[in-house]
Formats: sequence, C-alpha cells, structure tokens
Amino acid sequence: MGTVLEGLRGLFSGFRRRSPSVGREETAAIFRNKYNEFQSLLESNTELLKIFSEMEVMLDGREVFGMAFIRSRTSRAVFHAIRMIRSFERLSARPQPVLLALVERLSAEIKGVLEGRAAPHLGKPVLRLSEVTAEMVDQVGGKCANLGEVANRVGLPVPGGFCVTTAAFRSFFEQAGLFEAIASIRLGIAPDDPASMAAAAEDIQAAILRAPLPEDLARELEAAAGESAGDDGDAARFAVRSSAIGEDGELSFAGQYLTMLNVAPDRIVSAYKFVIASLYTPRAMSYRLLKGIPDDDVAMAAACLRLVPSRAAGVLYTRLPEDPCRDELLINAVWGLGPYAVDGVVTPDAVLLDRGSLAVTRRETAEKPRMLVPSPTGGLTDVPVPEHMRAKPCLDDAAARRLGAWGMFLERHFGRPQDMEWAMDAKGELLVLQSRQLTALADGACLAGGPPVPGAEILAEGGQGACSGAGAGPVHLVLGSDDLEAFPQGAVLVAPHSDPQFMVAMKRAAAIVTDHGSVTGHMASLSREFGVPTLLGLEGATRRFAQGEVVTVDAATARVYRGRVESLLRQDDEVEPFMAGTQIHAILAEAARRVVPLTLLDPKSPSFTPESCTSLHDVTRLLHEWSYGEMFAVSDLASGQQGVTTVLDAPTGLDLHIIDLGGGLREEAGRKRRVAPGDIASRPFLALLKGLVLTEEALAVRPVNLGGFLSVMSEQLIAQPKAGSDRFGDKSYAIVSDKYLNFSSRVGYHYGVLDCYCGATVNKNYITFSFAGGAADDVKRARRARAIGRILEALGFAVESAKDRVSGRFQKVPAPLIEEKLAHMGRLLQFTRQTDMLMVSEESVEAMVACFLSGAPCFDPAAAARAQSAPEPPQAVS
Repeated sequence: MGTVLEGLRGLFSGFRRRSPSVGREETAAIFRNKYNEFQSLLESNTELLKIFSEMEVMLDGREVFGMAFIRSRTSRAVFHAIRMIRSFERLSARPQPVLLALVERLSAEIKGVLEGRAAPHLGKPVLRLSEVTAEMVDQVGGKCANLGEVANRVGLPVPGGFCVTTAAFRSFFEQAGLFEAIASIRLGIAPDDPASMAAAAEDIQAAILRAPLPEDLARELEAAAGESAGDDGDAARFAVRSSAIGEDGELSFAGQYLTMLNVAPDRIVSAYKFVIASLYTPRAMSYRLLKGIPDDDVAMAAACLRLVPSRAAGVLYTRLPEDPCRDELLINAVWGLGPYAVDGVVTPDAVLLDRGSLAVTRRETAEKPRMLVPSPTGGLTDVPVPEHMRAKPCLDDAAARRLGAWGMFLERHFGRPQDMEWAMDAKGELLVLQSRQLTALADGACLAGGPPVPGAEILAEGGQGACSGAGAGPVHLVLGSDDLEAFPQGAVLVAPHSDPQFMVAMKRAAAIVTDHGSVTGHMASLSREFGVPTLLGLEGATRRFAQGEVVTVDAATARVYRGRVESLLRQDDEVEPFMAGTQIHAILAEAARRVVPLTLLDPKSPSFTPESCTSLHDVTRLLHEWSYGEMFAVSDLASGQQGVTTVLDAPTGLDLHIIDLGGGLREEAGRKRRVAPGDIASRPFLALLKGLVLTEEALAVRPVNLGGFLSVMSEQLIAQPKAGSDRFGDKSYAIVSDKYLNFSSRVGYHYGVLDCYCGATVNKNYITFSFAGGAADDVKRARRARAIGRILEALGFAVESAKDRVSGRFQKVPAPLIEEKLAHMGRLLQFTRQTDMLMVSEESVEAMVACFLSGAPCFDPAAAARAQSAPEPPQAVS
C-alpha cells in the first residue's frame, strides 16, 4: 500500500502549483500587515455598532442627552468609518474613492446640522430649579436636568434651589480670558506623562480661582441665594454640586467633580468657583481624554440646593449591582448626611425589597458608630452616633417601601435602572437629592424587569432584548430564504442567527427570537428602527418552539410564554418619551439620518456596492462583509512559502505548516521547525485540533478503498485538468494568532478553507468555511457537497452550496461556542477526506450525515455499502 501511494505522489507531483520564492521576513510581514489591518477594521466595526445602538436608544426619547452626546457620537462615527475604509484599502490593495467621498459628504452635512442650531450657552445665567426639565441639559448639565425632571415632571419632592447655567460659565471664562490661558497651559502637557498633567491641572485651577467673577453674575448668584434662603436668611445652608455637560447622562462622571456642602449664602460665589475649577483636576482631565470628550465641548453648570440637615440619608439602587437579574432593589442608609453611605467609612444598613410588591425581603442592620453633620463654621464634621441609635435601623418598613416606590417610578420614567440619593429630614420627610442611570452593573447583566405573569406558562427565558416590548403570534421558523419569503402577517420570527435580511419581514412580524445574535448588531439596529420586540441569544429557540405554535415574546423581561398573554399585549407603555419633540431630539434625529439607517442588506444582491451606500451604517456593513472575503483568500498567499513556516508534528494525516502572525505559538516554541500541539497558543487553532488530530480509534478504522481510489485517480488523469485546480499531496496551512485562524486543507483533489476569529468581543467572532473539489465525477462530488451542507446546517451554520462547492458561516456568538464548533469542524475536515468516492447514490448523502452526527470518526464503509446496493439513478446528458 505504502509503495503504491508513494508512486502516486511522485506521478502527480508535476501537477502541483509552484509559487515564487519570497524572503522569510518579507512574507511574514505581508501576513502580519494584512492581519493587523483586519484587526483595525474589526475594532472600528465594533465601535460603530455601539455608536449606532447608543444613538437609537437616545432617539427613543426616554433618556437625558445633550449636544455633547450628539457631537461625540457623530464625530466618532465619522472617524471609525474612515478608519474602516483605510484599513480595507490596505488589506485589499483596492482604493475606495466612492466610499471616502460619501463619508466626507455625510460628515459635512452632519456638521451643518450641528452648527445650524441655536447656541446652547446663550440665555439666563441662573435658572430656578422649578424652571428646569430634562431637555435643558445643555444649559444646566445632567445633574440639574435630572433633578428638575424629577421635581417638575415626575413630581417627587426635592430640595429647593437654583442652577448656575453654562451661559454663566462661558461668560465667566470669556471675560476672564480663561479659555486662552487654559489652552496655553495645556501645551505643556507631555503625552503619557502624569506629572505634566498634574502640574497643568494645578495651574489651570489656580487661574480659575484667581479670576474675578463678572459683577453682574455675582449679583445674580447672591440674589438667587437670598431668594432660596427665604425666611432662614443667613442661617440657610446650601449644597453646591457640579453639573457638567454629560454628567449623569450618557457617561458617568460620578466622583470626578467637586461637591461643597454646608455653604452659607455669602459663600456661594467662592463655592461656585471651586466647583468650576474641579473641571480641571488631573483625574477629570484624564477621564475626558479616555472617553474621547474634547475640551471644546467642556462646560460646567452647578446646582445650588438647600442643604437638608438630614436625620438619615443614603442611596437606592433599583437593581442589585452585583446581581441585576434578581427582582430586588437595595437601599443603603446611614445616620446623618449621606456621604458615609458610599464612602466606606461606616457599614450602612441594607434593606432589600421585592421590585414588584415592594415587600421587605431582607434587612441587615449594621453598627453605625459615626456620622456626618453640618459644622457650625461651614463644611461637615464627624461626630459619634448616640449609643442608643447605633444598632437601630435608620428606616422603618413604611419609609423603605416609600423610597422603593419612588425608585421604581423613576426607573420607569427614565427607562433605565436608577442610582438615587435620598435624605430624611428632622421631621421624617423624605426627599430625592439626585437620580441618575445606574452604571455599576455586573458584566453581562440581565436587565429583565418585573416578575413573571401570574398563571402564564413560561416556555423559555434568557437572552437579551434588542428592542423592548411584547408581541404574540404563531411561530414561523426561518431557516432559509424560502422561509423568509413565505413569512405570514403577525407571526413570530424564530431563527438560528440574527440577519439584516429579516428586514423584509419586520413589518409583518409580531416579534423576533434568535438562538444567537448581538444587541449591537446590524439586525438589532433594524428591529429598533421598526419597533419589533426582539429577543436575541435565546439558546435553543429553534429547537424549543414548534412551527405554528402560538407564543408571546416579552423582550423586556427576556421571557417567552405559551399562547397569548393578553395582559402583556394590552400594557400601555408607561415610559413617556419626554425628550421627544424637543429641539435637541430633532437635532439628533437629523444627524442620525446620516449615520444609523441600514439599507444594504443582502451581500449577494447586485446592489451590494459602494454606490448603493447612503449612510455610515451602510459603509460599515459593506466593508465588514468584504473583509471576510479578503481574509478568506489569505491562504492563497501561503502556498509555497515553506521558508516561513513551522510544521505541526501530530497525527492529522496532513502535511500541515503553520505561519504565526504573533501569539499563535507559545513563546518557548521559539523558532522550532517542528512543533507539537502543546506548543500551540492560538485559541481557535487549539479548538480545531481537538477534532483534527486523529485518535487511535480513528486511525484504526479509517477505510481505505484502494480500488475506488485508483479508479477515481485514473478518471482524473484521463480527464483534462482544470486550470488552477489543486492536486494530491499539496501542503495544508494554518495562519494563526492568539485569536485568529485561517486554515487551508489541500488533500487529494479537494480544497477546504476555514477562517475564524475567536475572542472576547461577540460581534467580532465568526467562522467561515468553504469546501470544493474532489477526485470523483461531478455527481459524486456534488453529493458530498450536499452532505457537508446538511452537516453544517445541523451545526448551526448559514449555508450556501452550488455543484461541488459548499460554504457556511457561523458568527456573533461567545468564544466558548466558537471553540465548540471548531472542534466539530476539525472532525468534519477529517471525516470528508476521500468520501466523494463513496457517494455512490443519493442514499449515501443521508448515510454520511447520519454517520457524522452520530459521532463516528469516519464515514462507515458498511453504510456506504448498503447505499451502494441501491440502483444508480440515470445520469443527465449534457
């Protein structure tokens, strides 16, 4: 047997393709550069999908935002779109002038939209809190806007007071020449030098504190303080809090800026300047740099509120930060003023309440020996808690339930989990001091809201809601394009993967559920645009729900119920879009029209071209799809580059050469010419090897049908060779990094290519696979392609096939699932070797699929023999 095979290798060696020799370092650089450009493109694609999602959330009108949000998101979107274009040009060596011209035009239009609005910093320097609502965020900052919304639209009690606006800030800085002074000081900051940042921050703050406040502004502050003090006069005390643009809105600036407590009316002006100066602490400047907020967009408002000399105070979280999936909210409470509730100086009381009934579910009453109280001379002082109060709870059940009800009301109003500061005055009255989006939630947090519907049967729960709401109808499984074309009105679309092509059914769909998908993906964006309740990543949905079964999908709570749940379907949306109809919302909508819409859906369509793109989202979709094809073709560069490769020493049955892009091999492997599986560091390649390396069982039972083998070889020798076809005995290549794998397998006359990314970012992860060719006739090769396609579909791949070629894609799932599929793919690559000669009838297709799915290491010859006994259908004559 060995002699025969060696002879065949020699006989066919003349058919091998020859590649010109290229230097080791030059070739390695080509591969690394291509991979680096691909990485850059993927990173920008991920950032753009996040931006699209954030803009769509704000367009919903249920969250506070200002011009800082619009400017930052649109400028970042343009930057990353251009970065994707440049990366693709270098990856493919194909210029993209049409795409560049489109992005430049869209950028100019967005700039025109933003510049054409009324200047946000014109208007009153001081506003009473009773005048403020959420849409005034550009004038009063996030903290004041939120508190004004709580008081004037939600109707909860808050301290009295006033807001010093961004108009006052601009007036102060312009008259004092501070903008120019700050710009000059910033020139001395060296990149990556914390010491120069700290020195510049100190100089900027000193300049602000030295500068005199304009006389008219100082008079307005004093008048507002006197009005807010009322009958208390000079005895009144204030809390002067930062309210920066962006603060308590789309970004969390918690702890970045200064709050001054127990400020006398005659100290308001100096306290205001100290708060403004905190805009330029080293920490705050570094935070803005990290978040991409330019200094041109920086402005500070301030909230001047009557200080509540609280008997008790604390914070309320409408979700448990460490376990958001639990249907409980948490209240922390301390004696005195609130800072000790979060500063860790004392252990606060903890009261947990059920989010639905507001019943107290657990209490933890701590020993509280110290508390903060206002000092007679200004500021705060630490004093001992009276002995009889130290172990006593700060809140009774009634007060806790009242706070819990307020927290849930605010969550419904703002549409997000809330972090609410509260205080109880000496008379036992409760007040809201602040409410903002709760950002400190555990990674992968489940934000499903509310308990299950009583009496309704839950069929499944899990996944993430991409578009909130509820919808009911009969299940319609979409496993291919035919299923999509026949989609009925009012059905629930259930599919293995999210897909932008589902847009054609979105006007008819009651809801969408998929096994896999990302809430920041292309289809999720479309589902939000069309308002279709959508639940993504509900594992096994396509197996759990039967065709035609009536279900109710509640995307808000990530649950699917049996039948129609009328109480969910009748529920009116309790969250009013309070930003809708405002000037700032209209500006966002106009800018987003150039950024968010997706019209480029089907990669196979003739209109999937640069000329058809109309938005930044279209550009993103096109380049992301094209980049797969460019990386898939990387293996074509590998043939003949033995000078830059390392050989894998393992029983794979392949002449397998490795090209390491960096991080694919363990450091200790060095420059070895031969490596073992234990030397591999690449996450996807290790997963593939689990199925690719042959076990002793597989080696023992692998069938060798020499007669059939020689017959198909002779058939290929007699036939005219196809140009560019692969020949027996070619090398196979694995191009690897720590997270990337491009694997090309050349065995006999077939060619298989697998391209994969496997990392922590779900939106980047994918497997693409293509298999073609063989040594048998066209009919047998086509049967094997159909069998491989059936196997890929069973593994969850989206599949396309034509003649003897089959391809599949699996994408946007967590890394462990990618690794699981790669192990199957390794086994499939082994399983399909030389099986074309066994595909003697149509029954062989079913036999091969069943054999693979049973876990067998290779195609069972007995199954093939049984299939061979069936009569061969007549062949078509061309």
